[in-house]
Amino acid sequence: MPAVSIEHYENFPVASWLCPPHLRPAVVAIYHFARTADDLADEGTASTAERQADLRAYRADLQACFAGQAPSPRWARPVFEPLAVQLHRHALPAALLEALLDAFEQDLVKTRYRSREELLHYCERSANPVGRLLLHLYGVQGATALAQSDAICTALQLINFWQDFTRDGPNGRCYVPQSDLDRHGLEVQAWLRCEDGPAARALIAELCAWARQLMRAGAPLVHALPGRAGWELRLVVQGGLRILERIEAMDHASLVRRPQLGALDFAPLLWRALRMRPTQGAAA
Repeated sequence: MPAVSIEHYENFPVASWLCPPHLRPAVVAIYHFARTADDLADEGTASTAERQADLRAYRADLQACFAGQAPSPRWARPVFEPLAVQLHRHALPAALLEALLDAFEQDLVKTRYRSREELLHYCERSANPVGRLLLHLYGVQGATALAQSDAICTALQLINFWQDFTRDGPNGRCYVPQSDLDRHGLEVQAWLRCEDGPAARALIAELCAWARQLMRAGAPLVHALPGRAGWELRLVVQGGLRILERIEAMDHASLVRRPQLGALDFAPLLWRALRMRPTQGAAA
């Protein structure tokens, strides 16, 4: 679960004892694949052209693994050697891993979104493949489960955006759809400068309601996952909802400061996770 905050690729149950032990190597391998690609796109001082070249090389190594060939030495030991074992052991779908790389590459060249539909299309590649990979590992199938997983993962991605305004703005990125900014009479440049105000807070309240609705729509999935996996997902769902509560408690001032969770949040998260019932979905 996200112990302190909702981060881009920290929705994996990597270190939790709730992660099914026999699946932990696969989950860790997928995590390191996504985390490393995310760092190639975001971290350090490389130029956009250098980052694009790195991600192309990274994709070539992934494709080599699927073809049963040796990857390049650069990422072999930390990423592709353990990932190759899990690719073949669990028959991981290549399209889902490649979709994540598509999203990282898009982040290098696209920093604005015209509509909610366009932003959701990005989430289909940046977030939803994570949930679908985990469902594949858990052996859970069916259109309903996939739709619920997508709703949870998209909600987590949106919550990450809504808590990260103070980080994305200085980097020139705005994930708030232009149509929403226009409806509230807000300018994108002012948003990037994190200029607070009543209109901005009203918009953030709407965006949080959107994410909450998606999370609640996906929450029944926690009852479809077996054993520890279902309990892990309960905590992830409640963690996301708790971040939204933090933003609400700040009077939606996340343009000014970043909301976070701490150790004192664990008890209420656990209590809410325990209280989730099939007819109730997310209990917050």
